Amino acid sequence: MTKDTYILGIETSCDETAVAIVKNGHTIIVNVVASQIESHKRFGGVVPEIASRHHVEQMTVVLEEAFRKSELSWSDITAIAVTEGPGLVGALLVGVNTAKALAFAKQKPLVPVHHIAGHIYANQLVESLKFPLLALIVSGGHTELVIMKAHGQYEVIGETRDDAAGEAYDKVARMLGLAYPGGPKVDQLAHEGSETIDFPRAWLEPGSYDFSFSGLKSAVINTVHNAKQRGEDLKPADIAASFQASVVDVLTQKTRQAALQYNVSQVIVAGGVAANKGLRTSLKAAFADTSIPLLIPPIELCTDNAAMIAAAGTIAYEQGRRADLDLNANPSLILGI
Repeated sequence: MTKDTYILGIETSCDETAVAIVKNGHTIIVNVVASQIESHKRFGGVVPEIASRHHVEQMTVVLEEAFRKSELSWSDITAIAVTEGPGLVGALLVGVNTAKALAFAKQKPLVPVHHIAGHIYANQLVESLKFPLLALIVSGGHTELVIMKAHGQYEVIGETRDDAAGEAYDKVARMLGLAYPGGPKVDQLAHEGSETIDFPRAWLEPGSYDFSFSGLKSAVINTVHNAKQRGEDLKPADIAASFQASVVDVLTQKTRQAALQYNVSQVIVAGGVAANKGLRTSLKAAFADTSIPLLIPPIELCTDNAAMIAAAGTIAYEQGRRADLDLNANPSLILGI
């Protein structure tokens, strides 16, 4: 009889201090997240130094809370998985050094995890992955289409050439005067408005699955500035709705086209922007007339958390991936490396 694996996950890539324990890569035993939103809100975005300090303050608290809620002990833990990168280097270092100290003190294997791989494997906490699959990754700094033919194998077929979708959302939110975090607020505002402005869609050259949202961001800013100079009033809700329609249209159509071309068995969505209601609705409609199942995790698993790191870490552990105690944070870590 196969012994159960309990992977402790640690995630500190940005502004959430998170610890989780996942059983056999599928079942969440506990998933504790300490958010820093209130601390960064007055600055309109994440301040790296403040994020790092909060991680230091919260790590022990979150770790103890995870064990208290799970009612497990260190003897139950099979291995420790930690986000190696990408992310804010100071924030990553807190998690990496915590994981190394625990691995040494408790004599547990140390498993490094790519943050985006974590977002992908958040889906496995809902349903088993079916290969080959296509993953649409839409997070703060990443917009990518990735083909996976097996666990732990990542082939990037499309990526952002400039601003990622999440970055464009944040910049448009600031321009509209919305509080941090801006992405969810743009989504909410968009549902109160109408698509009255025909903002551009960057399809790029034929056959390309790359993304570009810098031009769209500039078009939104220029439209607002020009309207102000002419003394015209534009409804913020209509701006948000028109902007979101452009982003969602490109993401949806490229994802559908890639899924059909590569004849995948499943399409999954990953990353913080996967919580966007407009995107979720559009993707569901786009795949409704196909035989390709679409999997989108619940909102609490779209944003940064440690359960996704433990889920991805389970696969890495089973495939024999280990890190030594000289593991360092890698803020520019490439998926698959």
